[in-house]
Amino acid sequence: MNETARVRENLDGQSALLGIERAKGRVLSSFSSMEVNSLGPNVGQISRDFMVPEPAPFRLPAIPFLEMSGVSKGFGTGAKRNEVLREINLSIREGEFVAIVGYSGAGKTTLVSLLSGLTKPDQGTVTLRGEFMKGPGPDRALVFQNYSLLPWLTVYENVALAVDEVFGRWSAEERRAQVEKFIAMVHLTAARHKRPSELSGGMRQRVSVARALAMDPRILLLDEPLSALDALTRATLQDEIARIWSRDRKTVVLITNDVDEGIYLADRIIPLGVGPGATLGPSFPIEIARPRERKTMGASPQFRKLRREVTDYLLKAAMANRQPVTRKLVLPRIEPEDLNKPRNYFKRHAVRRAEEKTETINLP
Repeated sequence: MNETARVRENLDGQSALLGIERAKGRVLSSFSSMEVNSLGPNVGQISRDFMVPEPAPFRLPAIPFLEMSGVSKGFGTGAKRNEVLREINLSIREGEFVAIVGYSGAGKTTLVSLLSGLTKPDQGTVTLRGEFMKGPGPDRALVFQNYSLLPWLTVYENVALAVDEVFGRWSAEERRAQVEKFIAMVHLTAARHKRPSELSGGMRQRVSVARALAMDPRILLLDEPLSALDALTRATLQDEIARIWSRDRKTVVLITNDVDEGIYLADRIIPLGVGPGATLGPSFPIEIARPRERKTMGASPQFRKLRREVTDYLLKAAMANRQPVTRKLVLPRIEPEDLNKPRNYFKRHAVRRAEEKTETINLP
């Protein structure tokens, strides 16, 4: 037998042995650990080598996916300059659900505009996957609080408009399936041919969510999407957002003024201080197990502790930002009028010194 034939025979034998061992692993992986160990020590050792491991639980990556570093943003020039945000530092991991909560007028919409690329920072950087953000893109979808639907288009056509723009190279059948999929996901299949004027506020917001998700973005930005809805509709849509996120695990940034909503939906909640020059506060991790039950979560000690800590931070930030302002008050004339004298409707009485007072108040 020559050298080439001998090498080939050895390789064939090793391949056959490897195939037998893999077959053992496949067979043994169908048994439980207790059943395999009962077959003997040798078989148990093989089982530990070849058994299929249990799937690992979902874990967020440690590397930042979306990051803001030293970001400041203001509007206007000169004396009319208004510094909205100052020294914003934010790091979000891929697949994470982050809620940012703050007062109205604090700069939350400016913050989400910076994250979407619609606005550029005056100072600092915004990076996505380690690259500087140059502008808006289809990998970021923004859901506005005012629906932003085209009133002359139906539900299907509003969603299809986004799909056609992002996936223009797909076939017509593929685009139609994409539209139908996300309309069904928000339970609006029966209303697919209705226009926005024929829908309730909650249904319109569902169309906005479906349109954003149909673009298959890497990041979903929600700018107070539920603030204009009644309490019952708001709770329903909160459940829908939680269900959709648990299914797709997209990176979500929720802007809200409701602390309870942020705790119910997010992995982390971050308070935004009071402007001008608002900054982000500490990050509060939410370790309440999912899926979260609305009926029982209110009684959870973790929920109550988180709500108290976040609310206390916001209240203290508002108190610290108050500025004293002195203003002059002119009291009305309350002297009795002599009805026997003719009235002069065009002559104004001079304000007496005793009728002027000043007071100092704290404005937020």
